[in-house]
Amino acid sequence: MKNFLLLIVTTLSINVFAQTLTLESIFKDGVLRPEGIAGFQPMPSSDFYTVTTKFTIDKHNFATGAYVTTLLSNDILNALSKDSLTVAKIYSYSFSKNENKMLIATDIEYLYRRISKGFYYLYDIQANKIIPVSQKEKGKISFATFSDNGEKIAFVRNLNLFYLDVKTGKEVQVTFDGKENHIINGLPDWVYEEELGVDKMFSWSPDGKCLAYTRFNESNVKEFSMTMWGELYPAEHKFKYPKAGEDNSVVEIYVYHTEINKSVKVDIKANEEVYYPRFFWLSNSVDLMVLQLNRFQNKLEFVKYNVLNHNYSIVFADTNPYWLNVTHNYYFLNNNNSMILTSEKDGFNHIYLVDFNGNIKQLTSGNWEVASIQYVNYKTKQIYYLSNENDPLGRNLFVVDFSGKKKTRLSKGEGWNTSTFSATGNYYRNSYATPTQPPYHTINDSKGNELRVLQDNAKLKAAMKEYNCVSKEFFQFTTAEGITMDGWMMKPADFDPSKKYPVLVYTYGGPGSVEVNKNFNVETWYQYLTQNGYIVACADGRGSGGKGDAFQKVIYKQMGKFESDDQIAFAKYLKTISYINPNRIGIWGWSFGGYLSALSLFKGEGAFSMAISVAPVTNWRYYDNIYTERFQRTPQENPEGYDENSPVFWADKLQGKFLMVHGTADDNVHFQNAIDLATALNNAGKQYEMFFYPNKNHHITGGNTRLHLYTMMTEFIFKNL
Repeated sequence: MKNFLLLIVTTLSINVFAQTLTLESIFKDGVLRPEGIAGFQPMPSSDFYTVTTKFTIDKHNFATGAYVTTLLSNDILNALSKDSLTVAKIYSYSFSKNENKMLIATDIEYLYRRISKGFYYLYDIQANKIIPVSQKEKGKISFATFSDNGEKIAFVRNLNLFYLDVKTGKEVQVTFDGKENHIINGLPDWVYEEELGVDKMFSWSPDGKCLAYTRFNESNVKEFSMTMWGELYPAEHKFKYPKAGEDNSVVEIYVYHTEINKSVKVDIKANEEVYYPRFFWLSNSVDLMVLQLNRFQNKLEFVKYNVLNHNYSIVFADTNPYWLNVTHNYYFLNNNNSMILTSEKDGFNHIYLVDFNGNIKQLTSGNWEVASIQYVNYKTKQIYYLSNENDPLGRNLFVVDFSGKKKTRLSKGEGWNTSTFSATGNYYRNSYATPTQPPYHTINDSKGNELRVLQDNAKLKAAMKEYNCVSKEFFQFTTAEGITMDGWMMKPADFDPSKKYPVLVYTYGGPGSVEVNKNFNVETWYQYLTQNGYIVACADGRGSGGKGDAFQKVIYKQMGKFESDDQIAFAKYLKTISYINPNRIGIWGWSFGGYLSALSLFKGEGAFSMAISVAPVTNWRYYDNIYTERFQRTPQENPEGYDENSPVFWADKLQGKFLMVHGTADDNVHFQNAIDLATALNNAGKQYEMFFYPNKNHHITGGNTRLHLYTMMTEFIFKNL
């Protein structure tokens, strides 16, 4: 009884004295924003790491945490450079493998999401000297990268590849034909960047004598045009964007030999149209491993190419009846004859050891999935990986040896872990989080022992208490089709089960996504909505990740069908709960979630009373070919899969209130999608609301934009839900 009374008093005191969130405090002041470790970066060859302060880049010892030295400071920059450099202006930095030199990047601007350009400087730590990598008057450069021995720095400028000989100061031009919207050297085109997760597409051989790079010929790729408003005559921005079923860039790989100043084409003669999502040098500096993915994206071949005699062979091929997910989990052993990778060969994503003679050994197995390989220790023959094997909604760190034995869980507690290892693998930074615990950053040894805390986010935890933040409640339910779905729900702090609450459902739902998990996300906007009497809920349906191919890939060739069926089933489940108002259930989402929220409202026959759709795809024919064809094949092969799961196809079925939001300069999901859905709704005589953000891209940010967006959406919810 005493504990019960204490609970009541504590709850009352929180409700009485807690501060109330406002949209301004969330989106302008960031009152519930977590803190990280500024500039944390393991050094490339040793058990040290760096962090940044306002005025310095400092070196620390992984084992003890002790400060070792200041590598770079404002004083050093002021003394050595005339370009008004400061640590605060440094966007990123990297080290040569021997850790004697640094590359620092400033004045960075992004072309799209991954490709950037800026001014780079070389700082020789031992000589205490700073020089620009490239003369400023020649323009900004992209992805300046050391060779392993630190004697050369490769970079891209004006779509051509160059390198700087550090010893002589001589700049060498490798390619000469770079031209906007025609030829790209050393960088990906738009669709490779967006859908294959690449940015820099050049790589030094370990001995520094060769430079492998790609050449994209996008001359035959159709252009997309966006109007940029603001001048007397608005400007047209044109770029190459291959939509579903359309022509791709012609991609070639070359190897430049520095000793003879000559590029040689890597000719591996694919028998069908392919993508080259990755290439890697083996440790012998002679063999280049090229990953070759067919256009259907259900066959991934590993092609070993000898850059001296030009012989090549396919040493491994991964196949899948649906599609393959290209990852960054590829590790090549120093024997130059084997590799470690992840594959979904048995229906779940697991780790395999493959040698180039055709022998395959599965190292992990079970009805769970490896999320990523974090580190491979070639000396101890151990693989460190993250998986959901002990908790379907969590992510924990494990280690297993090359034989698939001696598996050990290193992380502790129920929640979500991410890790960053030192170069030697002796230590790692672990970031642990739960729905109620903000990221808790520690240094651990290779056995998982916590050595010290770097950042505990205690300030955020106190702020969460101060603002009376509520936590997620997890649950499962089974649909009428027999599909078990995971979900979470956030209720008002003063929740009364005898009342009837409106519910806003959040959805994303893209292939392989996981929105219901035990990671930390304070969900600031949702906290605000709960303080205003709303319940917020989310459920992962078919197509989501972490549960194997059968659950994820059932959507093949009919993307959107099962995902929307499951969100509609979720709404029907919510209607059966006594404290939920069955007539006040709304849904919202962004990007794929915008697509899914619109489709679920239109198909739902009243399951939802309103929807907000931000930056939605409304017709998969308009989206890029690598992403869309991975799940749908081409429109020529599968027209029904495209048309029957388009919100445009269902526009005449709209019931309820609908708000559509889009940026006019969205290079990813084009504004064209919103225009076509608006046209279909108009033709069907349906009433709806629409808002566009001039010159804003897919993220709809900048200045007051984000606050404006969430204020508008909040007002729409208050009015219609």
